[in-house]
Amino acid sequence: MSAQPATGPLSGIKVIDMTRVIAGPLCGQILGDLGADVIKVERPGEGDDSRRVAPPWFREPSADMPGESTYYISANRNKRSLSVDFAKPQGQDVVRRLVQRSDILIENYRTGTLARYGLGFDDLHAINPRLIYCSITGFGQSGPYSDRSGYDFLVQGMGGLMAVTGIGDGEPGGGPMRVGVPAVDIFAGMNASIAVMAALENRHRTGKGQHIDISLFESAVASLLNTASSWLNAGVKLGRTGNDHPSAAPYGVFEASDGYIIIATFNDREFERLARVLGHPEWLEDERFKRNSDRVKNRAALKQVVSAVIS
Repeated sequence: MSAQPATGPLSGIKVIDMTRVIAGPLCGQILGDLGADVIKVERPGEGDDSRRVAPPWFREPSADMPGESTYYISANRNKRSLSVDFAKPQGQDVVRRLVQRSDILIENYRTGTLARYGLGFDDLHAINPRLIYCSITGFGQSGPYSDRSGYDFLVQGMGGLMAVTGIGDGEPGGGPMRVGVPAVDIFAGMNASIAVMAALENRHRTGKGQHIDISLFESAVASLLNTASSWLNAGVKLGRTGNDHPSAAPYGVFEASDGYIIIATFNDREFERLARVLGHPEWLEDERFKRNSDRVKNRAALKQVVSAVIS
């Protein structure tokens, strides 16, 4: 893919993107979108695994060129591509020469993989002390799971997202459900790009680069927000509530005669406006519906009367 002219806030910053699939490439893409010169280093002959996650194809593979799936395209714009076999000394030398004149290196190999080839943080930091080295793994650089591979689907389950996504237990179709996009990969890629830019600011003050450790698992856990806070601070499991909100009502998808309508009321003021728009101001005097906490307790009855109007 051809790179666009660098005009963004990161123009002049050079990035080596030694990542594949989604989380790492997304980080590199964000930096490229912001104007950095991103060189994607891929395996000779095959390239990034996501090139072959197809159909649909952007460009089908040929005898002399790996294909490009639409999946690959979604996380690899604004990059130049270079094939390097870093398992060979010649390939390692290519990476080292790139590092000498680069600002950032992103990698998402299993913990310790690049170090075995003399391309770990300590090795490359010795060549370029200003280098910001960002590692993205399933479970981090240390700890009991650090040597394990991690994939979005797996970590959505382990990290808790599938405990709060989908229809509630006991209901038709209930049970664990993954988020429809690779949410953990996206969270980790965004966390990595934020950390890289913070490291750039730190380097501006100190003149030194640093090693950034981003894990899919920690990114998933950190994304739980109100569900984690509910458990940690109140001992309450919010569980799976489908399109409903565990702490607000009415909140969900309501079927009309010609499609669907989303209603999301988050406070009493919004419910008052909703009741009047739907032609039922008497709901405001109903003890079941006066306050949000009341509406949450009586969500089934409230959903029934709202649905009757919407339909």
